[in-house]
Amino acid sequence: MTAAEPADMQRVEVGPTGSVQSEYRIGVGDKINVRVFQVPDLSFDALVIDTSGNVQMPLIGAVRGSGRTPGEMAADIAARLSTQYLRDPQVTVTVTEAASQKITIDGAVTRPGVYEMRGSTSLLQAVAMAEGPTRLADLSKVAVFRTIDGRRSVALFDLASIRQGRAEDPQVFGDDVVVVDISRLNSALREILGVVPALSIFRPF
Repeated sequence: MTAAEPADMQRVEVGPTGSVQSEYRIGVGDKINVRVFQVPDLSFDALVIDTSGNVQMPLIGAVRGSGRTPGEMAADIAARLSTQYLRDPQVTVTVTEAASQKITIDGAVTRPGVYEMRGSTSLLQAVAMAEGPTRLADLSKVAVFRTIDGRRSVALFDLASIRQGRAEDPQVFGDDVVVVDISRLNSALREILGVVPALSIFRPF
């Protein structure tokens, strides 16, 4: 495992209008609003993240959206505008519609496979898409594989504790791979997971 700062499991909050907020990771096809305070010519409704993961904006051109949180995207726009055009711009990015994204559910579940999800989906909901775990599944060791900043990372969760309300039900995102019962993984991956020091923390491998 390479040395890196751990990334906590991100959470998604859905606003009263159904818009996805907080630490949701933007994906291709998502619709977003961009607001630059007191600059209507740089504020837009219903921008769509294109297949390259970007949106086009006046003055600064292509802005990366895919894989970022709304806050990260807003910070990038603000930084680029402040270099030449605006003094201390106040920028907000809001996801108004989340496009369908795919997630892989594998391991000790009734129907392993690739499933389509729309908007916010929790780990329990994701496993339910695959018709739930099998009777012999070890629910204390559920792995979620995710690409963070271009590197593959993994976190472990106790699905039994989540079901009982003793642990938080984390959000899963498009392109995540969920493996119920890590004993179903190959020996190399089991060795990697054997040294993961904490639950609910993503570590690169």
